[in-house]
This record gives sequence, structure tokens and C-alpha cells, in this order.
Amino acid sequence: KIYTKRIMHLTGSEKTVSTAAAQSQFHTDLWLCFTVQNWILDFGRPIAMVQVEPTLFMMDGHFLCPFFNIHVPFFLILFLYFTGCFTQVKDEKMPYSGWLLLGPSAVYYWYLITEGQIFVLYVFTFFAMVATVMRQRRMGFVLDSNGRFLFYNFIITLGLVLVWVAYLWNDKVLRKKYPGIIYVPEPWSFYTLHIKGS
Repeated sequence: KIYTKRIMHLTGSEKTVSTAAAQSQFHTDLWLCFTVQNWILDFGRPIAMVQVEPTLFMMDGHFLCPFFNIHVPFFLILFLYFTGCFTQVKDEKMPYSGWLLLGPSAVYYWYLITEGQIFVLYVFTFFAMVATVMRQRRMGFVLDSNGRFLFYNFIITLGLVLVWVAYLWNDKVLRKKYPGIIYVPEPWSFYTLHIKGS
């Protein structure tokens, strides 16, 4: 009887653990604060610089901002975080709060990539993420809700960048400004040349 009770107790514990593991552990507060902070620092700062000190804003749409030098560590940290977002619970789904945050978060990454001119760094990071997903799947692991959020962010961002490039593909002025092989115009250049001037 004692042996049977122990088995029932262990079985009940395993069910409890499985139920708890199946529940989404999406960090809504973390991703919300991260998105808001990034928008304020990366997008709000150049606007404030234009309003407060116009001399700091360069004529070609660039702006002197020291955080542009931390792109590589930023994407490295994102990738390292991503490698830890795998689980064997296959029914863990991203909650509605995550889907709501995907829009503003993906638009931020689009702005960071286009304005920072770091499309190559982004592509290498995305390929590394895809390779990691494929490798983990062969080992029986899948992305958890946080990993799905980050992975979907990169996929949507890629789509936004492609749409942005296609929209400005025949822009002769921007073509002269970005004559390189990789043509990814900056949003502030587009604003300076086409919106501010008009």
C-alpha cells in the first residue's frame, strides 16, 4: 500500500509538473519594457536632437548617437538569449499579449536595421537563429513562447525591410545616395529628401 501511494504521489507530481510546464511563461512585462525603452532611446532621441540642437543633425539624415556603436553586442545578446528559449513542451503557445507586442516591436527592429544600416548583421543573426531552430528540432526541442516572439519578430522585420526596399527601389535620388550593392535607404534620409523638403 505504501508503495502504491508513493507511485500515485509521484504520478500526481509528474502531472502537476507537466501542467505547469505546459502553461505559457511569456515575459510580457520584460518585452513591453524592452520595446518601450527601445522606441524612446532609438527613435525619440533623434527627434529631440532635431528640436533641441539642430546643429547635431547631419544633412544626410544621420545623427550623432553613440548607441549606434553597440549593434554587434546587442544582436549577440539577443542570439544568446534565443539559444536558451527551447523546451520539450510542444503545446506552449504565445499569448495574446505577445501577438499585440509583435507590431511595435517588429517596426522598431525595422527602424534599427534601416537607419543603422546593419542589414548584413541582421541577416547573419537571423540565419544563425534559423540554424539553431533546425538543430534543436532534431534533438527534440521546440521554441517556447519567448523564443517564438523573438523569432517572429525577425521574420516580420525581414518582410518590412523587403517592402521598404521595394517601395523605394526606383527612387533615383536615394539610389545616388546609396550606390552600394545592398540598397537599404534610411528612414531619416527619406524624410529629409521627400517629406521635410516638401
